[in-house]
Amino acid sequence: MLKHRYIKYLMLAILVGIGLGAFMGAWSAWFLFLVAGLWLAITAWGSLDVRSNYFTKVYYKGEAFHPQEYALTFDDGPTLHTEAVLNLLQAYQMKATFFCIGKQLEKYPELAKRILQEGHQLGNHTYTHSKNIGTFSTKEVQEEIACTDLIIKKLNNENNPIFRPPFGVTNPQIAKACEALNKAVIGWSIRSLDTVIQDEQRILTRIIPRLAGGEIVLLHDTTERTVRVLEQLLIYSKEQNLRSVRIDHLLKINAHG
Repeated sequence: MLKHRYIKYLMLAILVGIGLGAFMGAWSAWFLFLVAGLWLAITAWGSLDVRSNYFTKVYYKGEAFHPQEYALTFDDGPTLHTEAVLNLLQAYQMKATFFCIGKQLEKYPELAKRILQEGHQLGNHTYTHSKNIGTFSTKEVQEEIACTDLIIKKLNNENNPIFRPPFGVTNPQIAKACEALNKAVIGWSIRSLDTVIQDEQRILTRIIPRLAGGEIVLLHDTTERTVRVLEQLLIYSKEQNLRSVRIDHLLKINAHG
């Protein structure tokens, strides 16, 4: 597993070595640009691929303590579509985890309460879900997380142990903020792309062939399209004797971390 700090020290050592070699005429200075470009590419990959564990430990798949259990997760809510999602989960007796935006929790407190009342889990997805989260300072990230934690605690009187970064982006600032706030960073093993793909069958094709015990599925409770996809996914789960459970159950994470 690649680690940011190890790669950083390795690349710095290589750059220093090449720089000295170039100064002495043994190496072409172009090698400096080549290595710097490689470092930049690795860093970009580590930042954008939540499963890379490059900057921080990310839980993106369970160990399948029960081979029929997986986790449905919904990002960016609650919204007007969350009610339909909850209706389906209730009808098929499935549990899920909702990674909620703080502002949305304030906008739809009754939906947040219903999520909890029906046995689902709330997770932290920052307060604003800013597109610029990757440029935030450690302090700014901490404020985004802490503010949403307070909202969640007012709803369930528990410390929230889980956080999912917007867009799955990680970097040193986000890693430090999560460490300071004792957050388990949650990713996914199956990305549905339900906010991008318009064809519902294509979305299902991204999920169903890979659905098995331990998988974590990323969906968004933000469109009618996802609601329709969810119904087909739940029908399939019942047929295959698969069961969606909460993240804390799948990963054995409690309110104390």
